[in-house]
Amino acid sequence: MAAPIESIVHGSKATLQQLPSIDRLLRLPAARVLVERHGHTLVAEQCRGLLAQLRERAHADLDASELQDAALLEALQSRCRQALASSLKRVVNLSGTVIHTNLGRAPLADEAIAQIVATMTAPSNLEFDLRDGARGDRDSLVEPLLRELTGAEAATVVNNNAGAVLLTLAALARARQVIVSRGELVEIGGSFRMPDVMRAAGARLVEVGTTNGTHLADYRRAIGERTALVMKVHTSNYSIQGFTSSVSERELAPLTRASGVLLACDLGSGSLVDLSNYGLPREPLPREMIEAGCDVVTFSGDKLLGGPQAGLIVGRKEAIARIRANPLKRALRISKLPLAALEATLRLYLEPEKLSQRLPALRLLCRSQASIRAIAEQLVEPMRRALAPRYAAEVADMASQIGSGSLPVERLPSAGLRITLQQARRKGSGAALNELAAALRALPEPVIGRIGDDALQLDLRCLEDPAVLLAQLPALAQVLGR
Repeated sequence: MAAPIESIVHGSKATLQQLPSIDRLLRLPAARVLVERHGHTLVAEQCRGLLAQLRERAHADLDASELQDAALLEALQSRCRQALASSLKRVVNLSGTVIHTNLGRAPLADEAIAQIVATMTAPSNLEFDLRDGARGDRDSLVEPLLRELTGAEAATVVNNNAGAVLLTLAALARARQVIVSRGELVEIGGSFRMPDVMRAAGARLVEVGTTNGTHLADYRRAIGERTALVMKVHTSNYSIQGFTSSVSERELAPLTRASGVLLACDLGSGSLVDLSNYGLPREPLPREMIEAGCDVVTFSGDKLLGGPQAGLIVGRKEAIARIRANPLKRALRISKLPLAALEATLRLYLEPEKLSQRLPALRLLCRSQASIRAIAEQLVEPMRRALAPRYAAEVADMASQIGSGSLPVERLPSAGLRITLQQARRKGSGAALNELAAALRALPEPVIGRIGDDALQLDLRCLEDPAVLLAQLPALAQVLGR
């Protein structure tokens, strides 16, 4: 049996000589249990890290009590847990943004999750033609669905919509000119700008019009021998209001056809159904762009479409064939798991009457304010008890955001909990609210709210089951030091 590390008086400063060796620490009975559970490699590595940390602190603020057997083993167990804990965590989205870029965008439907699991646990016909017994093409798994849902002649899929735009430009306009209205030179998340994508694809950008006004004559004057493509970019992540003028795809198509150049449209958010039928702001549809005369249309899979991250490219057969043949296609190809989820999601659109119940993103967007407020009424008293006496909670009307990158200026009537400091403690409320927000993020299933108007606001549009939050309130009280 390993000899215990010498008893040390609490409150005295530890010295380097008092640090145990890795071997001695590993021989302690509780450490042996950790080795049996996790293996020698992981536990020994965490021992080295722990002792290195203690050795560094021994020069400054290391209390000798931290070298007791129990303290060392508790620290070692904690390091092992942290080493094995996943960095990617499920969170409770109470931010008020349904399709949140930083929180994974659209939640997947049950059918998509089941298809992912089935694809993960066994071989699949990812690139195998079951009819001919020969090598197949992964595009064939979703192309028929995309053709049916958009009316396009052909379709292909890559890993995200930025990749879809990059591949389209590289395949159709490398070393040639692409005409874009100045009012459509968008920047999306992470300072990712359309002009940068143009350069990366080897295309030369030609800007026409002004920020708030572009006319058909501007495009006509810009088209020349070096022009390969006219590109329309749907500005779904911002809005220009006031005196504005733009040219629609339907107006542009006759000009591009007569001039022998291609017309492409980047829709970005990619709704496949008319959202106004669900009481939501209307977005242009890929089918409408195809009918208007676009040769290529690109859009996302994980925004308003409600599926996994993917970039969908639909259009005329000749244009899609050139895109497929480009060497970048393989570098940008979608992997089997998102492809499985995408196919299952697209199949849901074949039964549009059931879509608002089966597609989580659409279901959350369609929730009534009254149903959300009912959840808030269930939560307010338990939340008050968990936060007392420092904070107060009340039910409040709120306005949800559809998406941080899709329809960010549109608002949906919602409800939730408004948390403030108690009246007598209002001084320094900013720091206190940040402290509470951090405590919510530290829960086993982190809760993400938003701070505004001197309150922490928990918009409950994305919380369908109050038990998810109720079960964590004891832990919240503990984190807050209750």
